[in-house]
Amino acid sequence: MFLGLGAFQARAQDETPPDWNGITLGSPHRGGTLHLTADGPGGTLDPQINYGTQYMQVFVNMYDPLLTFRLARGAAGLEVVPDLADAMPVISPDGLTWRLHLRSGLHFSDGSSVRVEDVVASFRRIYRAGGPTAGSFYGGIEGAVDCLAKPDRCTLPGVEGHPETGEIVFHLTKPDGEFLYKLAFPHAVILPASTPAHDMGGTTVPGTGPYRITQYDPGHGMVLERNPYFHIWNPQAQTDGFVDRIEYDFGLSDEAQVTAVEQGRYDWMLDAKPGDRLGELGAQYTAQVHIEPLLGLYYLAMNTHEKPFTDVRVRQAVSMAVNRHAMTILFGGSAISVPLCQMVPHGIPGADLGLDCPQDVERARRLIREAGAEGASVTLVVPNRAMELGMGTYLRNALQAVGLNAQLRPITAGLAESYEQNTANHVQIALSYWFADYPSASTFLDDLFGCDNYHPNSAISPNFTGFCDQHIQSLFDQAKDQTDPAKAAPIWQDAGHAIMQQMPGAPMIQMKTVDFVSKRLGNYYSTLLNHMLFSHVWVQ
Repeated sequence: MFLGLGAFQARAQDETPPDWNGITLGSPHRGGTLHLTADGPGGTLDPQINYGTQYMQVFVNMYDPLLTFRLARGAAGLEVVPDLADAMPVISPDGLTWRLHLRSGLHFSDGSSVRVEDVVASFRRIYRAGGPTAGSFYGGIEGAVDCLAKPDRCTLPGVEGHPETGEIVFHLTKPDGEFLYKLAFPHAVILPASTPAHDMGGTTVPGTGPYRITQYDPGHGMVLERNPYFHIWNPQAQTDGFVDRIEYDFGLSDEAQVTAVEQGRYDWMLDAKPGDRLGELGAQYTAQVHIEPLLGLYYLAMNTHEKPFTDVRVRQAVSMAVNRHAMTILFGGSAISVPLCQMVPHGIPGADLGLDCPQDVERARRLIREAGAEGASVTLVVPNRAMELGMGTYLRNALQAVGLNAQLRPITAGLAESYEQNTANHVQIALSYWFADYPSASTFLDDLFGCDNYHPNSAISPNFTGFCDQHIQSLFDQAKDQTDPAKAAPIWQDAGHAIMQQMPGAPMIQMKTVDFVSKRLGNYYSTLLNHMLFSHVWVQ
């Protein structure tokens, strides 16, 4: 039984007093253990390298950038506020110089003081460690070009630190209308200067947030406990946290996760809810289901370096082969998803293109024949959760219906993203999903299809389709150069139209977050960028 329209209603339960200062000490709700469950681990523990939603949702409780997005619901959660910096930046009239000041009295979770030197070293490390956004997000800092070419020799003169005053100065090579967002993005977190300049893998790095990882086994799970050196400096950026301990277990299938939360063995589950359980949740557990808006989408990513998707006609045919309304049904219904015919979700400036993507099987067949691709072998990679398996089965059949010899390859959900992005795996086509890094079309168009985001011979390549078009890239760059979002929006729209013509990715649906929590979990709290905040919920 699929979720019918109106079976659930999105709720905005905020039991937190409006004048809450972020300090939970003395609250009757403070304490206890929050139990989380997921199908598998989410990749590296390195916060400057991991680009997956699963662990970024954890890292927001452990690490801090100089600026961050306000921990607030709705559009307020897209606003940038000071975090480790004590105020918003002072920007020169030409937009090239940004000045911030580090707060005093901050400590990492190992007890060491946070210094200006740590800030400078953290930005250098983005390049030295091979961060996936080094070029696309931070390539406009003076010296970044040299750092990208020779990471081991990176000095990054465009980030100055002044220990005597606590000031940090950024020098840009050209104005960047999104640099404020980039400073607030999780890859810009501040780490100790002693952190090695390589992917830390399964080793945790000291942070500044309210929690720290104390145990980690990628085969079983992780444990987070309170950071004894944390104190509130800006409750809009970080709060004290209600629970004393977070246990995050791996290994249950999505079906088993639903049952475990129903039984109260877990307080929250990461993975998408299987379609055959949604009716049950709507009928019996309505008060425990929260539907929240989401700046995210599912799309079919087609590798432009792998046949038959080297031919634009094949990519266009794939888009025409699919009934997007059927995809919404397979996801769970119109209450939690809508068909999408653009590679940027609705709700982001410069997104709405007014396009429609009707299914046209006959035209798709003609394009496949014209491209000489009839009978071509195609392997569709999908996460192995029930909902995505259902969507994948439908998509495989749709590909077969237009003349491709398609088969399905399920991959463990927690590993699917890194498997797809690793160019050594030669993935042809994948059912993928992507969420906004910040409120700009660039975090979909440029992240997924920008030339700087294709990293061959790497397991971290957001643009795993390998798409690189110089005209479209010039539109990306023009839009990012605009300091006025109103001027950037029509350029992003032009870029969005151009992407839909080349079709390296075929958008499918825009979804909402469906969180299923235990009866004992209170103060449910979710933001557009961070989703459910582990530090805000309580279990007592």
